Amino acid sequence: METPGLVVHGQAAPFSTALRSLVNNPQYSDVCFVVGQERKEVFAHQCLLACRCNFFQRLLGSESGPEVPRPVVLSTVPAEAFLAVLEFLYTNSVKLHHHSVSTLSRAWVGEAGVQESACYTVGPWAGETPLLPQLPSLQVLEVLTAAVEYGLEELRELCLEFVEKVLDVELVCEALQVAVTFGLGPLQERCIAFIEAHSQEALQTRGFLELSAAALLPLMRSDKLCVDEAELVRAARSWARVGAAVLERPVAEVAAPVVPELRLALLAPAELSALEEQNRREPLIPVEQIVEAWKCHALRRGDAAQGAPCRRRRGTLPREHHRFLDLLFK
Repeated sequence: METPGLVVHGQAAPFSTALRSLVNNPQYSDVCFVVGQERKEVFAHQCLLACRCNFFQRLLGSESGPEVPRPVVLSTVPAEAFLAVLEFLYTNSVKLHHHSVSTLSRAWVGEAGVQESACYTVGPWAGETPLLPQLPSLQVLEVLTAAVEYGLEELRELCLEFVEKVLDVELVCEALQVAVTFGLGPLQERCIAFIEAHSQEALQTRGFLELSAAALLPLMRSDKLCVDEAELVRAARSWARVGAAVLERPVAEVAAPVVPELRLALLAPAELSALEEQNRREPLIPVEQIVEAWKCHALRRGDAAQGAPCRRRRGTLPREHHRFLDLLFK
């Protein structure tokens, strides 16, 4: 009777270090990628990429026989993000970075027992060996995007875990855009909840101005934004101006998908008058929507006469009440 074999394992750290030394190493490589807008050359090994990732198996499997490394152009992924993907494929771990980590995020990293360096290593061998010491700070969302595009489920989940734990004001709108683009529902919900709790700060970030209409709509529909509606109107106008400049289209046309979600009835009469005047100079909101807001104010004139505050934040006047007023005046 044959005796069952026993699997024994050597030390993981030297093995990981040896494989890491092959990342972007021209020696023994048999494929060369030209990556990113900077067209950086990155060297790799076809057999390892093909056995680790179906995307590369399909990409590299059409040619037969050995040959001089041919340039494979991957222009959409930044070079450093691509190097992070290679590191994961070679070693099953990767060092992720976040450009600007808030005090809260740094505290979390410290509590996890990892260096407070706005980055941490993920994967089964994390922390056992130093990782690519010359690797510049990466935007984790670029690595996440590459993981999704290349079908690397494990790397995608590791990136998602990292993003959710270091999420801050500077990162959240960019993360929301990635979540909407790739249908990452849990990340989208996490980002919206974060923006609801930090609305004023998030609306002032560059990431907010660069959101697509599809990503902005869930925010505009939220009942929990902690911001006056007047500030939200100003943010929507700034967002539309940026989009108009990029797309070379009128501001009102760019804003059309999102302005119906503005709750103008929450504006104080003076704010609504100022908005109406600005709207004449720079059209943003359909006149009919402003008229409906004035009708809602007419219903509240009694409260205003008694000195009740007119400015209200979302959540104090539910969307259902707005719909009731709309139906009442139609």
